[in-house]
Amino acid sequence: MIKKFIRKILGVKDERDPTEPRILGPEEHGIDLKLVSPNAIRLTQTLQEAGFKAFVVGGAVRDLLLGVKPKDFDIATDATPEQVKKLFRRAFIIGRRFQIVHVMFGQELLEVTTFRGKGSNNAPKDEHGRVLRDNNFGPQHEDAERRDFTINAMYYDPANQTVLDYHGGIEDIRAKTLRIIGVPEARYREDPVRMLRVVRFAAKLGFTIEPATRAPIPVMAPLIDNVPAARVFDEMLKLLLSGHALACLQELRSAGLHHGLLPLLDVVLEQPIGMKFVTLALESTDGRVKAGKGVSPGFLFASLLWHQVLEKWTAYRAAGEAPIPALHLAADAVLDTQTENLALQRRIATDMRDIWAMQPRFERRTGRAPYKLLENPRFRAGYDFLLLRCASGELESEIGEWWTAFYDAESGERERLVTQQTRVRPAARSKRAPRRGPRHRNGEGGAETGERSASAGEASAGGNDE
Repeated sequence: MIKKFIRKILGVKDERDPTEPRILGPEEHGIDLKLVSPNAIRLTQTLQEAGFKAFVVGGAVRDLLLGVKPKDFDIATDATPEQVKKLFRRAFIIGRRFQIVHVMFGQELLEVTTFRGKGSNNAPKDEHGRVLRDNNFGPQHEDAERRDFTINAMYYDPANQTVLDYHGGIEDIRAKTLRIIGVPEARYREDPVRMLRVVRFAAKLGFTIEPATRAPIPVMAPLIDNVPAARVFDEMLKLLLSGHALACLQELRSAGLHHGLLPLLDVVLEQPIGMKFVTLALESTDGRVKAGKGVSPGFLFASLLWHQVLEKWTAYRAAGEAPIPALHLAADAVLDTQTENLALQRRIATDMRDIWAMQPRFERRTGRAPYKLLENPRFRAGYDFLLLRCASGELESEIGEWWTAFYDAESGERERLVTQQTRVRPAARSKRAPRRGPRHRNGEGGAETGERSASAGEASAGGNDE
């Protein structure tokens, strides 16, 4: 106590003992116990009654300190995975790189990790220093040291409502600062995904990245190429479905991390139409997430990669391919690249392909074509994608307005809309210069995508309802 007083008088910064946490009581941290999952309380209590330490940890504590109800609750304990598994009926040990236990309470999944010790020099690493596997357990203060950011390295005990803070996380939360624990270069080399996480947290929380934490990112960004594509995809999905996707992508660009994650995204964002289209898609997705509505990853990635498809589609058509085969070739080319880079799941890739393939069909508004398209199980996703194209200025508003009217109309009104469109199209044809070769007999052929346009106010991204 006297030493601390003397250091304060002399203006010397107090160096915190990393093995001793700062203990915050309920009056100081202000966590509302009502925001804590009853199952998380039950799980920690069960472990404590069995003689183990157990705490709510990580992002859940951070959110509780910010007054936000966490979506997920992670638990840290000194019990081994096998000891945890024995205490709960529905518990499953998973993971190779780090063993963890998933404990199920009804539909709620809680993740339980054993305190990690300092990384062993013998832990398997790749040639760039990324840790491949390390299940070295240790004391709680070492577990705190191994966590990524100070704001994620606090432990909350619901039983006595105290928070243990080993690395000044509470001060950084109050200062809205993101700070990595340890030497940034070494921590990023251990796990390059941390560079994506810092961007996501900064955008989601509205925090500033501490200069020393930010500085190495542009130089070390290529290390992400060494991370398994599935892990990068999972992190990108979290980023895009965070409710702050637009801010995250802007932060990615600012930090120099966008290259290679979504190839050509930086180019797309620098093109007026492409930038507007992607911005509208991300704003719509963010709005749906904040409103608690579902979001389709397929719709989101179809939006992000559309202008790559559009560019290739245009090139194939210019080379003489018919519109529909040209679109399929373009989709195949883009998906082949992205599946390799991002480990896109087959289901998501299928959804993307379906949404893209519907776009030329929206040009066919005569005969039975509109009715057949309306019966497509993915119609709503394709329709909302069309509205995005309209709102961005890629297509004229008329086509989007027509499909909105057709979608909302009763059967009699739909027939009138189709009949009206059938009358309009021959007149439009007569104004065009004569073509070489035989003409199609009826007016059902429809204009090719790109020859006409469409735009319908704001795109709802309701395809995310799928």
